[in-house]
Amino acid sequence: MTVSASALFSETAARARAEGRLILTEEESKAILQEQGISVTMPTLATSADEAASAAESVGFPVVMKVSSREITHKSDVGGVRLGIANADAARAAFEEIVASAKAAEPNAAIDGVTVQSQAPSGGVEVIVGMTRDHQFGPVIMFGLGGIAVEVLQDVAFRIAPLTKRDAAGIIRDIKGYPLLTGYRATRAVDLNALEGVIEAVSSFVSETPDIAEMDLNPVLAYPDGSVAVDARIVLTAEDDG
Repeated sequence: MTVSASALFSETAARARAEGRLILTEEESKAILQEQGISVTMPTLATSADEAASAAESVGFPVVMKVSSREITHKSDVGGVRLGIANADAARAAFEEIVASAKAAEPNAAIDGVTVQSQAPSGGVEVIVGMTRDHQFGPVIMFGLGGIAVEVLQDVAFRIAPLTKRDAAGIIRDIKGYPLLTGYRATRAVDLNALEGVIEAVSSFVSETPDIAEMDLNPVLAYPDGSVAVDARIVLTAEDDG
C-alpha cells in the first residue's frame, strides 16, 4: 500500500466512523484506489442540476451520472444511474430524474446529490475484483466476470492474500470465462498484465489495512490496452471486529 493511499484511507475511514457509517462512498473509495495506482473514472459531486451540467462540460461528454447517497448501495436498483449523457441539457434533466427516482424508491435515504464522471469507452470486458475478510484466513481476494454476470453466473475464483504476481495471473485463469479475456471470435484479447496489476494492488492494499472488511471493484472494464474501475465500494470493519 502506498504512503499516500494509507494516509488518505486513514483520514477517510476516521471521518466515516465519526459520521456513524462503515460504507465509504464511491467518491471516497475511488480516491483511495487511485492513490494506490488503480485507474478509475473519478466522480465529481453535483448538488444541483446546473452544477451537474457544469461538471459534465468540464469532464467532457459523454458522461455517466449516479445518485450519491451513503444509504443507497445498489444505485441501479433505484433508477439512480444514467449512461451516455451527451450534452448540458441532458445532464440537467438526468439530475432531476435521478434524484426523483431515488427518493421515490428510498424515501428515507439522505441524498447528497448526483455524481458526474466520464463514460469509459465501449468494448471492455466487465470483470470484478473484490475482497472479503475471513475471520480465520484474513483477506481473501475474488476475481471473476463482472457486472450482473457475477450474480447470474457466479463465475469467480478466490485466493488468500497477499498475492504474488504468479497468484494474480493464476486467479484470472481459474475462472471458466477466461477465454473471453484472451480473445473470442471477433473480440480482442484484453491486457492481462493490467488486470494482474489491479489484483496485486488490491491485494497489497487490503493485506496492510486490517480496517477493511470488504471491497468491490465492479465492474472493472478490461481493454486490450489497460483497464479502468468504473464503480467501487470499500466497507470498514465494525469496531468490535478490529
